[in-house]
Amino acid sequence: MLNRLSRRCFSTAAPQPWLFVGLGNPGDKYRGTRHNVGFELIDAFAESQGISMNTVHCKAIFGQGFVHEVPVFLAKPQTYMNLSGESTGPLAAYYKLPLNRVLVLHDDMGLPCGVLRLNDKGGHGSHNGLKSVIDQFRGNREFPRLRIGIGRPPGQMDPKAFLLQKFNARAQERIDTALQEGVSGLKLLLSRGLTESARSFNREQKYKHIRLQTMPT
Repeated sequence: MLNRLSRRCFSTAAPQPWLFVGLGNPGDKYRGTRHNVGFELIDAFAESQGISMNTVHCKAIFGQGFVHEVPVFLAKPQTYMNLSGESTGPLAAYYKLPLNRVLVLHDDMGLPCGVLRLNDKGGHGSHNGLKSVIDQFRGNREFPRLRIGIGRPPGQMDPKAFLLQKFNARAQERIDTALQEGVSGLKLLLSRGLTESARSFNREQKYKHIRLQTMPT
């Protein structure tokens, strides 16, 4: 399947592939934690498109398929968050993808819980998974990201402890909604391209941001 899809991807008639990489930590211990929403969005998208995540490739749980005739590679690095680049970099290199076709999905404490943003580039914002990816790309930050808001830790809570905590019921409800919106955003990206889809998607998320930013989680 891998070789057949790869041949179809790079035929002259086929659209250029996308690689979607969700960041997180492997293992049951981390399932459902704030730091793993990137994994969750990959799983939600794969399920919505009937793509099986049943292969290990470049240190990642991996799946592939076509959406709107666009080849899509889905990956969940199993390196642990801080070494995410050790999977993402080799995957991009293996498929000879330009960085503007590598979309990284990750948690973001800078956004209210359940708010999403689709950006064409950016820094790492002290996110260790993004730092690792940027390091593997030799300092190049020109790759798109889908940021998944998880909110900020309450009071004086240690951010590391916050990231590894599971969501409470109210926050989980917001995340469940956000995952479905993220799936729709990814489908929009594949049908309309990054620039147009980001403009439309982020406009809708901006209004959601305004509603949610003062509400407790």
